[in-house]
Amino acid sequence: MELRKYLLPGLISVTLLSGCSLFSGEEDVVKMAPLPKVENQFDPQEVWSTSVGDGTGDFYSNLHPAWQDGTVYAADRFGIVKALDAGDGSQKWKVNLSTDNGFFSKNTPALLSGGVTAAGEHIYIGSERALVYALNSADGSVAWQTKVAGEALSRPVVSDGLVLIHTSNGMLQGLDQSSGVVKWTVNLDMPALSLRGESAPATAFGGAIVGGDNGRVSAVILNQGQIIWQQRISQPSGATEIDRLSDVDTTPVIVNGVVYALAYNGNLTALDLRSGQFLWKREIGSVKDFIVDAGRIYLVDQDDRIVALNADGGVAIWRQSDLLHRNLTSPVLYNGYIVVGDSEGYLHWLNTDDGRFVAQQKVDGSGFQTEPVVASDKLLIQAKNGEVYSIKR
Repeated sequence: MELRKYLLPGLISVTLLSGCSLFSGEEDVVKMAPLPKVENQFDPQEVWSTSVGDGTGDFYSNLHPAWQDGTVYAADRFGIVKALDAGDGSQKWKVNLSTDNGFFSKNTPALLSGGVTAAGEHIYIGSERALVYALNSADGSVAWQTKVAGEALSRPVVSDGLVLIHTSNGMLQGLDQSSGVVKWTVNLDMPALSLRGESAPATAFGGAIVGGDNGRVSAVILNQGQIIWQQRISQPSGATEIDRLSDVDTTPVIVNGVVYALAYNGNLTALDLRSGQFLWKREIGSVKDFIVDAGRIYLVDQDDRIVALNADGGVAIWRQSDLLHRNLTSPVLYNGYIVVGDSEGYLHWLNTDDGRFVAQQKVDGSGFQTEPVVASDKLLIQAKNGEVYSIKR
């Protein structure tokens, strides 16, 4: 039984599941599609693999590697952070952000969760304990740590001298990049019930565009921390509480003055960057980040269909439906192919022109929760057990 994104604790004890019943009755069982048979047109090669702690297990986590200047940075939920040589996976340094409780007691886990972001001379990572860390990329020493407004579940975003953190209680905070001091806080509003996980902001032209659990996309001026526009792209509706979830947990994408945004139980939308007005919208929902490239949008929808659409109007170009309910990761574009991971530890490679499978690779038995990361000519992916793999086409 594989965990998907789950609801905020203390509200309703419901988990979105694959392969087991959410309610009672056979009609509610969601069945994972069998593994499709693929005749590989090429065989992706594993360059190296190495363990980074104990991983995340079945906890929801956005932890995934980051890459910068020939170094891979990765972390586990307990608090282990490692810097690895991108060429051979050898360890450059290792730190432990868990709390030392003395010789006779176990360390208190740091509960790292908010991705790993590498920018300049630091890497940044958030935690479920509402702490954000800046580590010196040279040796892993802590440059600063800051208490934020809530759990930092999405990856930190660095822009305009700020580290942007979107917390689980609906706050967007701007932290000074050099000191970690909170410069401003914006309340994006929270519904009574939401999915666990938050949208990481996208930045352009001195502004941040971020999705909220209330179904809105907001534009914030970075130097002031002030909302300049909001647009609702998902309206709660339906007979059940899950039907009425309207979170915008995906990271918006900004291309040529257009904001592309995607909501759960909502719409894929194109908005004008300056005003937030609709340019077009299509009824399709997801909690997975998506790609906009060369006039196309590639996404994984709520049922794990992989879809390609025209970026100018949202017209569907192709759909790949052979991976339904396999709990796919967000897609990435690598060497001209769409690549997704699944909860059984497979990587699936698709042709961008028509969505056909071109390769399939079993990588790790614990499965994948977060998307692969493109690192120059290699692909990095972290399994739920903490193993990090470097793959090359």
